[in-house]
Amino acid sequence: MEMSPTQVLLHPVRLRIAQAFLGERALTTSDLRTELPDVPPATLYRQVAALVDGGVLEVAEEHRVRGAVERTYRLRTGAAHVDGDAARAMTDDDHRRGFLTFVVGLLADMDRYLEHDDRDVVRDLVGYRQHALYLTDDETAELVTELRTVLAPRLAQGPGDGRRRRLFSTVLLPTDPPAGAAADD
Repeated sequence: MEMSPTQVLLHPVRLRIAQAFLGERALTTSDLRTELPDVPPATLYRQVAALVDGGVLEVAEEHRVRGAVERTYRLRTGAAHVDGDAARAMTDDDHRRGFLTFVVGLLADMDRYLEHDDRDVVRDLVGYRQHALYLTDDETAELVTELRTVLAPRLAQGPGDGRRRRLFSTVLLPTDPPAGAAADD
């Protein structure tokens, strides 16, 4: 059975691999082994193949290295994104798995950061917060548009000029039913 890119990403290791490519990065499996040292090589190769088969990764280039072919991969444009139609098609269990995979990825990223001896959460501007906002649906849509506007030029920046790769993750969800809907007892 062929899986959609959304289904392919509903796996913790595959999501971590896809996240490694964020920021227009092109990586080999050797690069990925360096970035994800806790993932056994056989698992890494198998999951990269699943991401290629699922249309999430594509081969950017190939080189001969000591008689073997070394492939450099990159994210297919938009492949690691779940659009509105794909999100609507997901079951409740798909959403639970997807969110759990996302949270597990965040925990793994934090663990990798905390393993560095020279870390300094203040210097490195590490933060995690949760705020409760009271917004109408229109105000929420306006906020999302404003955030996209602020983030778009920064997402387009590449490495260099003293830049460090940083992960910026968001979760936006209502905590109560829409106005006029009956609340579950």
